[in-house]
Amino acid sequence: MNPLRAPWSLRELVTGSVDGALRRSRERIAETEPALRAWVELAWPEPVAGGPLGGVPLGVKDIIDVAGLATRCGSGLRAGSPPAAADAAIVTAWRRAGAVPVGKTVTTEFAFFSPGPTDNPSAPGHTPGGSSSGSAAAVASGQVPLALGSQTAGSVIRPASFCGVAAMVLSHGRFPVDGVTGLSPSLDSHGFYTARVSDLALAHAALTGSPDAAGLPARPPRLLLWTGIAGPAMRAALAVARDRLVAAGAVVEAFPDERLIAELTAAHPVVMAYEAARERAAELARVAELSAPLANLLRTGARTPEAEYRRAREFVRSAASAVSDFLGSYDAILGPAAPGPPPEGLAATGDPVLSRPWQALGVPQVAVPGLSTEDGLPLGVQLIGRAQEETGLLATACWVERALAE
Repeated sequence: MNPLRAPWSLRELVTGSVDGALRRSRERIAETEPALRAWVELAWPEPVAGGPLGGVPLGVKDIIDVAGLATRCGSGLRAGSPPAAADAAIVTAWRRAGAVPVGKTVTTEFAFFSPGPTDNPSAPGHTPGGSSSGSAAAVASGQVPLALGSQTAGSVIRPASFCGVAAMVLSHGRFPVDGVTGLSPSLDSHGFYTARVSDLALAHAALTGSPDAAGLPARPPRLLLWTGIAGPAMRAALAVARDRLVAAGAVVEAFPDERLIAELTAAHPVVMAYEAARERAAELARVAELSAPLANLLRTGARTPEAEYRRAREFVRSAASAVSDFLGSYDAILGPAAPGPPPEGLAATGDPVLSRPWQALGVPQVAVPGLSTEDGLPLGVQLIGRAQEETGLLATACWVERALAE
């Protein structure tokens, strides 16, 4: 048994003691943090029972402001940052829902590729992914039952797949990004992690006041299967997932235009680099102090002609209409959450390529855990839905989670 992997059920916690939840979190962090290194700073609050979540412990990615804590963004350039004066808007929303921030989780440098020290609790010695690595690891290890991430390319979905937990990326613009150190205004989106998809549904209902998707009437969904550039292990897992879902009553048919998604994948980094060079202009002015990946991103964006950027944005808009038409009577798109299992080593974070097209569209995504390689490394699938239709996507994801477990 892996002593680092022990995720909590959020549903079980919200019916228990707030004191007990905070104590359990504190004890688990003390037990596992020396090996895991998921946190930048811890700040234990007094127990507060309120909101639908009843005071559950919350981890916050260290690009998101929490009042009284510094926002370091995984960078030496922010090492001396003063504590934030106020919560980010998304933290305010989660507090209102009853979650209580207990600290800041490790992120990659300015939420790009250069990794922090965090290990993968579900596959020690393998990357937990990036850039929301600390949040994914904190949930997978049972340090907290809920943690915040953000996604500009694949920074929520990929770590969920690598760490074997559930995650959701909200539609672009679903909540303000005030108080978040972003990279790309047209791509940056909020996300969060829980142990299971049914826990995502509970957390989303608490955050938004929408119905709990896990309790909605269930029916076998109609899905479009997209394979992207998944590697052999992930393709095998997708085949297993398809067979289980069909056996449970789902309709699973091939996505009709994989080339369109490949072109979206190519448009995404053009938009991201162009916007990042402007959003992080202060860091571009100190480019010699940045890691090579981030420096290259900002330099590339600074060199990108505005006309090329506008063409990429226009292509994304036209592709969004086409993908919406393809979905038609289907409930969601089913695809790989990462090219394969978590790569060995902590020096890199893996490839976000399989989230790029959907992040370009700004649509909601859900990572569904539960599959693995023959030697036990985590493999996750993702479901992609229509913009601003998170509750429906979560209802489909809850059905998929149950079917995959049977």
